[in-house]
Amino acid sequence: MKLIKKPIILLGMLVMVFTACHSPKTNQSQEAFFTWEDSYKRHIELTKAPERIVSISPAITEVMFLVGAQNKLVGISDFCVYPPETEKIAKIGGMHNINFEVLLSLHPDVVLIGSMISQKDVEAIEKMGIPVICIVEETSMEGMADMMEVIGRITQCEEKANSEAAKWRDEVKGMRQENTQDTITKKKVYYVVGFGDTGDFTAPKNTHINEIIELAGCENVGKTLSSWNISREVLFKANPDIILIRKEDKDAFCSQHPYTLLKAVKENHVYPIESGWIDIVSPRNIKAVKMIRNIKNDYPANGE
Repeated sequence: MKLIKKPIILLGMLVMVFTACHSPKTNQSQEAFFTWEDSYKRHIELTKAPERIVSISPAITEVMFLVGAQNKLVGISDFCVYPPETEKIAKIGGMHNINFEVLLSLHPDVVLIGSMISQKDVEAIEKMGIPVICIVEETSMEGMADMMEVIGRITQCEEKANSEAAKWRDEVKGMRQENTQDTITKKKVYYVVGFGDTGDFTAPKNTHINEIIELAGCENVGKTLSSWNISREVLFKANPDIILIRKEDKDAFCSQHPYTLLKAVKENHVYPIESGWIDIVSPRNIKAVKMIRNIKNDYPANGE
């Protein structure tokens, strides 16, 4: 099946979860260690537990550290920059410029990728005799727990992975329940993905960013959009209560016309956020939800 590439709004915007998984079999007689039909309907079979893993996904890399499997990472993509310990791991290039010579020299037992990798590159890796497991991007926060569990199985870190997955599900469930009891009027939140002369961009419906905002008990300005583009007319008509923006872009946005006319800018309700908390599906998404929820809860005190 042909792999589908999704549009890149940020090079770091990689989100990845599983839609179905099978429990790995024990390595007995001729049984495989791990069998699975991945998200591209490819039959995956690992004959033994992988000890040398290359991750070309920031989310997968982050989860491997979370479940205690970081010692199996022998290579990562240039965009796998969290946690800081990733600096010590060999880099094999980006999603569209993989250095196959370096990749081969690392002798990986398996390569874990996301949907940003082209079918051509997947075929090139497999021709080198290296198994590839494709983990496509999804939009569900619950999907992160699935990713934790499956990576735990692949890396033989199931106990830690299952524990983290359970904590994640409980936290998300608690936030949803809290939303049903929330009597505060929903605030309109605008996340600035891009701005300026090249156009304005924000997270549309069916994205994990939209779910993060809604999980925080707020309304995403881009929820009616079908693409990442947003017109100035729609933006100013919405006139968001809260604006989130990457911390490095805040000053430029708040000082540039016509954004200076937005209510949130005039009333100082523009908040910088770490891009790693929101731009990719990752365990740090919970931090983004909590941050937005706190801003929303404090909003009246800030001068509604």
